[in-house]
Amino acid sequence: MEDKSIVPVPAPWKLKGTVYMISFWAKAGKLPDFTYSPLEAASDFANPILSGQHLGGLSQFQIIRYTESPVGPYDELIVCPGFFNYQADEGGQVKTKKNARITRIYVSQKYTCWNGRKSELLGLVFRRCCRDALCADIEAIVDWNIPKHLARFEFDDLPDGSTKVKVYPHDTTDDVAETRASESPFFQATIQPIKWSPYFPLSSDIFKYIGIDASLAQPPLPAGDGSQKELPGTERWCKVVPDQKSRKACLAWVDMSQRGDKEVPRAGFENFWPGMGRWQLGLKMEDAEIVFGDPVYWNPSQSKL
Repeated sequence: MEDKSIVPVPAPWKLKGTVYMISFWAKAGKLPDFTYSPLEAASDFANPILSGQHLGGLSQFQIIRYTESPVGPYDELIVCPGFFNYQADEGGQVKTKKNARITRIYVSQKYTCWNGRKSELLGLVFRRCCRDALCADIEAIVDWNIPKHLARFEFDDLPDGSTKVKVYPHDTTDDVAETRASESPFFQATIQPIKWSPYFPLSSDIFKYIGIDASLAQPPLPAGDGSQKELPGTERWCKVVPDQKSRKACLAWVDMSQRGDKEVPRAGFENFWPGMGRWQLGLKMEDAEIVFGDPVYWNPSQSKL
């Protein structure tokens, strides 16, 4: 994509690409240190008192190669370690909710990084208030509060039909401006589609039928000092229901070993996540259609524990 200024692209987004998905079960409680990027880890985003306790449950890693998006092609790694609780004000009643949350995510270009995180002022909304006077509120559109950071992605298609991916982040080099990629991968995996596995249609709608709410509830984000101005912060909570579907999905074996050339485990754990075995059953969704829709958002004062 031609290097140019970042342009706001409001929701909804419709994208296409290949999705590699690894599901696992996370235990509730203390999360590993690498669950959050350093920027978010030092903010209220990762504060269990302000942003909710980790409840664990069904969790996912996703690697996505977007061939089409409103900001052009890009690659993405998603870390979603299950569910978190939080409280929200609904019609004057405070209710305890729980939803999944993306805690760490990497992308390969600045345009999706900024738009995935950002909060943009659209203008003024006038309303009637005391003594029939007109009062002006600033109306903000929040895309999704997704804590994106830049990374360099390497994909290697091997002769046996497997794909090896490595992700080299910009936020692990002790450079707050995140100007360069790390020399060591934060994440690596080798994905091998199972030869005897037939293709089948698959949609994230399946979660509805098994009683799982697939919505993401994301706390406000801190602003960072990104060298490409790609790390805006936000002030509101955001909730969105992502949608993924493919007519060409298949099962795959995923090698989650994080050992490098010198047999040194990466990310602090041999197989990336504590307690995770090396070999995991995953999914590959080819020619997938992905939609990130219009968000629902609210002020932090309406969501606190």
